[in-house]
Amino acid sequence: MAVFKLPKMTKQEMWKLIRRQRLCRIAFKGDKYPYMAPFQYVVLDDTLYFHFTDYGTKMKLIENDKRVCVEIEEYREDLSEYSFIVLRGTLKVVADPNERAKAIQQLAKEGEQKLSPNFLPAHGFTKEDGWKALTPTNSSLVAIKLENITQEIGLKSP
Repeated sequence: MAVFKLPKMTKQEMWKLIRRQRLCRIAFKGDKYPYMAPFQYVVLDDTLYFHFTDYGTKMKLIENDKRVCVEIEEYREDLSEYSFIVLRGTLKVVADPNERAKAIQQLAKEGEQKLSPNFLPAHGFTKEDGWKALTPTNSSLVAIKLENITQEIGLKSP
């Protein structure tokens, strides 16, 4: 019996999935082991943006090696339908103040519209702070973008 390979997604299918979802996983190169964490993301001008706090493991990891693997998935509870995307690229701290503000504002807007306040602690805030706490004037918020994508893999259920 031959091995069955999952069908590949078209680029259009991949970007539709990316735009529908709001949570991804990013795998970093750790010291001894890979390090993976979930992130809220937004898409602006076909670029994925994330929020990091200005301290901690993730910032240290991208200082050492900016190469990452981003995974986004969508599936039915019973797995009768599923699809996933893997993007390999590099993370870059957004230095431009206007670009940073736009990314953080969009993260806050989409968070407020689509996510529970219970997710705010993942951004370093309490749920009582509310999504308005995610503001460009907060200097501890770091906007990060995915760039230099070297590989895009999208697979789906048959």
